[in-house]
Amino acid sequence: MTGILIIGATSGIGRALTETLSERHEIWTASRSSADASDERHIHWDATAGPFPDEALPEALSGLVYCPGSIRLAPFGRLSDAAFREDFELNLLGAVRAIRAALPALKAGGDASILLFSTVAVSLGMPMHASIAAAKGAVEGLTRSLAAELAPGIRVNAIAPSLTQTPLAASLLKTDRQRQGAAERHPLGRVGRPEDIAATAAFLLSPESSWMTGQVLRPDGGMSSLRRFG
Repeated sequence: MTGILIIGATSGIGRALTETLSERHEIWTASRSSADASDERHIHWDATAGPFPDEALPEALSGLVYCPGSIRLAPFGRLSDAAFREDFELNLLGAVRAIRAALPALKAGGDASILLFSTVAVSLGMPMHASIAAAKGAVEGLTRSLAAELAPGIRVNAIAPSLTQTPLAASLLKTDRQRQGAAERHPLGRVGRPEDIAATAAFLLSPESSWMTGQVLRPDGGMSSLRRFG
């Protein structure tokens, strides 16, 4: 079985992806939550607190997924320099640290795949999203640059979902009115489920996507490309 490292696997999309892949792959996980003492494949790591402990990784990996992210919604005038730095640190530099540490194992794995996460707010342009859109825009730039640099041995792609039912988005979906409004903003009439995004992620990690690199896929309920009338 091939090994895949999923960073941020304890909840939301990362957890759904772990469940999706666990029957076909050896899954290594990393998060800032405490590891189960019996789980030898869990690595304790805070993405904002320093280098990834590469000594804990296996010799070879076929995939790396970096799931950690943030949703900071505020008017631009209320966003401090610190807010921009925090979002940049978690969303971009955390991914950079993880990839840097795992690169030898990914090269050893052969035909490996790196998967990062962006947001629909980068391509669509949404008010109150300046900090997170800036950070995730950097993630999309990193995706394309690394895809060019690491080809042909390692593919690098990203996913840019819209609002998804995860603990991270819970504050935006607390009431019936919030949930209804969010659903109605999407042409497909609902917000995303972790399983929707995990399915796209599993495809990008699989041989079925072996001729895709440098791409940003958008499982977003039609939000970024469609408008409904009436």
